[in-house]
Amino acid sequence: MDDDTIVSLLIEEKAGGEQALQALDQQKFNIRLANSTGQREAASVLLQKMYGWRGYEVAASAPHEPNRITLAADSQGETVGTMSLCLDDPAIGLPADENFGDILAGWRTQGRRLCEPARLAIDRNVNMRVFAALIHISYVYAHNLHGCTDYVIEVNPRHVKFYMRMLGFHPAAPQRHCSRVDAPAVLLRLDLAHMEEQIRLHGGRMESSPSERSFYPYFFSKQDEAGITLRLRDGRN
Repeated sequence: MDDDTIVSLLIEEKAGGEQALQALDQQKFNIRLANSTGQREAASVLLQKMYGWRGYEVAASAPHEPNRITLAADSQGETVGTMSLCLDDPAIGLPADENFGDILAGWRTQGRRLCEPARLAIDRNVNMRVFAALIHISYVYAHNLHGCTDYVIEVNPRHVKFYMRMLGFHPAAPQRHCSRVDAPAVLLRLDLAHMEEQIRLHGGRMESSPSERSFYPYFFSKQDEAGITLRLRDGRN
């Protein structure tokens, strides 16, 4: 792996066309922290492309706040997946504070340590394992390195069931208007203790968990997670 690569995925899929029964397509994906201006700009271009395709407005780039990291997945030099993770900060807060600050304030008074995955975009042709890898690495960064207890996210109402079914989120507040994308939004919450348990049960078991319909079999195994945790910790990221 390159020095700045957190993890590499080699994904095999059936080839199309006449060779579909005989051949497999192999594609390598590298997942990195987008630390440079160029990497963050490439992530923003993908974000605008995918959000624009769905008819949402999104800012060309997010401010590079000290409590925010951006992950990027690339293949053959092209950025094909990205997500940001915002850690709660007393001075900065979280993006969801703009629309759901009263709800988040209540959890903070209970001692919950919040973080917010945001600006998630995956090219439509990319295998779901890349999506799962981005989420899992953000979990490692948030939970294992920074002691966060909960994910909070704002999603369009029509995506609520997807996040509930595939990752175990729960609705946390009635629908409100999201000013950042000029669209309705629902606040969802996920206790990271639940995610930890699902990774323990299903992570890395794509072949042996055919009846599990969530994303968790596409996550890394707990053994692989330990290696990712060490790599992030050693890199002081």
